[in-house]
Amino acid sequence: MSTHASTSPSPSPSPHRPAQPGAAEVVLEARGVTKHFEVRGRKGTSIVRAVEDIDLQLHRGEIVAMVGESGSGKTTVARLLSLYYEATSGEILLDGKLVDHVSGKRARDYYAQVQLLFQDPFASLNSLKPIRHILGRALRIHGRARSRRETEEKIHELLRRVNLTPPEQYIDKYPHELSGGQRQRIVIARALAVEPQVMLGDEPISMLDVSIRLDVLNLLKKLRDEEGLALLYITHDIASARYIADRINVMYAGQMIEGGSSEDVIQSPQHPYTRLLLDSSPDPARGLDGDQQSLFDEVGDLGEPPSLITPPKGCRFNPRCPFAMEICNREQPEKIEISPGHWARCWLHQEGKAHLLRQETIRFGVPIEAAAELPDGGAPDIADVFDREDEPESDS
Repeated sequence: MSTHASTSPSPSPSPHRPAQPGAAEVVLEARGVTKHFEVRGRKGTSIVRAVEDIDLQLHRGEIVAMVGESGSGKTTVARLLSLYYEATSGEILLDGKLVDHVSGKRARDYYAQVQLLFQDPFASLNSLKPIRHILGRALRIHGRARSRRETEEKIHELLRRVNLTPPEQYIDKYPHELSGGQRQRIVIARALAVEPQVMLGDEPISMLDVSIRLDVLNLLKKLRDEEGLALLYITHDIASARYIADRINVMYAGQMIEGGSSEDVIQSPQHPYTRLLLDSSPDPARGLDGDQQSLFDEVGDLGEPPSLITPPKGCRFNPRCPFAMEICNREQPEKIEISPGHWARCWLHQEGKAHLLRQETIRFGVPIEAAAELPDGGAPDIADVFDREDEPESDS
């Protein structure tokens, strides 16, 4: 990471300050952040290129989703932003001020501003302590409550803010006495206790029952809208990313390969990997003719992510890409802006072949010559997976 002098984060905003319409203030930013890990084995030391050259901005009152397969580097990015890991190179800025080698009070101030929501609500809470202790401890450590009475009042307020009401029903319970959704709300309440500007959600709903995931997503949207929080939402589910996020960034093999507004990325994907994620999303229309095998045949051979110790030369997606060209095997593509705010890293745009991404059906594992000859009909348009409206039933 850069060796500039450290600066202290600015004071936090009021915990109830509403988001300003049209506000675009950058709260947390990553510039060219890279993280390599050394792995020692019997054959010597290897380098895992976990994250490379990440540029990311989190604005006040905005939710940014980071989507990708397991192992793509999403969690590493969150841990870099939370200072859990030290970056190999690059810069992290909070409120426009460089954050570097923080310790002591400066570290505590930063952690109060940038909170990490863990994936597992079962493991992230102390099972031996009641909710009163868990929330009260966060308030006391960061100086958000002085007296016992003030601590009690703020604990009640936190429980109400995450819709655990009446507070008296939950304050003396232990984590094992709560459901998964209630535990995740306690995790969110603990993060809110220190009045942060930014929350980094590392797949915060992936371990919850499907029936309660929507409630937690709606709570995060409420915090964005009413309190102006900036939120990084990490997920492998591009459908939930579209529901909650204002912007979506797509990661593959440690690199960000596409980004833009949620609607732009979903309706007009500009990278083959983004198409793969969309085409792999569940579509209720598939298999309606009784042929269940069609659920799997339309996408084709999905392939496997590459090793981050010996990643492919050129574009890292080229071994799985049906449109891979010779240049894809040699050089990494530059970042190209497709439309205002929507960008991608793909040689199809530089080589004038971006129209191939608009095919209704892309069979991954099929070379470009065969993919280009696919008929226009067949699979539904990718937008239909998300925008299909309920059609009225026939009178017959």
